[in-house]
Amino acid sequence: MKTFHYERATTVAEAAASAAKHPDARFIAGGTNLLDLMKLEIETPRHLIDVNGLPLDRIEETPEGGLRIGALVRNTDLAADLRVRRDYGVLSRALLAGASGQLRNQATTAGNLLQRTRCPYFYDTHQPCNKRQPGSGCAALDGASRQLAVVGASKACIATHPSDMAVAMRILDAVIDTVLPDGSERSIPIAEFYRAPGDTPHIETVLRPGELIASVTLPAPVGGRQFYQKVRDRASYAFALVSVAVIMQPDGSGRVALGGVAPRPWRSDDADAELANGAKAACQRLFADAHPTSENQFKLLLAERTLASVLAQARA
Repeated sequence: MKTFHYERATTVAEAAASAAKHPDARFIAGGTNLLDLMKLEIETPRHLIDVNGLPLDRIEETPEGGLRIGALVRNTDLAADLRVRRDYGVLSRALLAGASGQLRNQATTAGNLLQRTRCPYFYDTHQPCNKRQPGSGCAALDGASRQLAVVGASKACIATHPSDMAVAMRILDAVIDTVLPDGSERSIPIAEFYRAPGDTPHIETVLRPGELIASVTLPAPVGGRQFYQKVRDRASYAFALVSVAVIMQPDGSGRVALGGVAPRPWRSDDADAELANGAKAACQRLFADAHPTSENQFKLLLAERTLASVLAQARA
């Protein structure tokens, strides 16, 4: 691990201003992803800003009937919150499907959303990776791609976004509230938060330099039956090969979002409209622009069968 400076921020404005002052700075809270990458010298920030002391660890009801989740709320606490379990069951289930109990105790809401989109070649510093070293190439394109993206990727990167929580946030139409270094605030719909990889896969979100996530706002509950089903190679501590989030209403309408198939949580309004016609029809919309490799083409059928299983549960 390379040498770095460390500071503890005492206010949100101080944290954002410090990040703007140090262009190579990183915010750190739980550190469950960042510290691993620093040990491997994949991430080499020269300045760490500890935000654990900021008052961003509460879950509060909004005037509109939703919930505002502080950026520092730990994943375990969020999954266990009675309001989340009652009104946003898909989120609680997604959180419990992620990582391990020990990591959920440490991981934060903002940190979970900001996990690096990555693949095994990202970790291997002897292999080219446009995400790790822009312009170097993508070893995964001609390499092992079983776990990687089948849709929404590019010729520069086919890594998948690892967050289960982000998939649930996407189906719930969450909004990410931030603070900029000048003290101004903005709200970013999660549908617009993650960037497509294009030619710049190392730029993963629309956050500006020094911009700090303060909270995530969930709209008023949409009701319905909510499900999250994750298919992975082992029962714990593994990223999804395919994950399916579904909210079904009594009238047969619903929403669907997928994880494990794209560089960001994957959702389509056209697919939502087809849910009443079954999993095959919805997946045809979700994967209309899919470009799988020979190794991960199975994900198309796996996603369809997993969605069919969830829809059968919803209708039972």
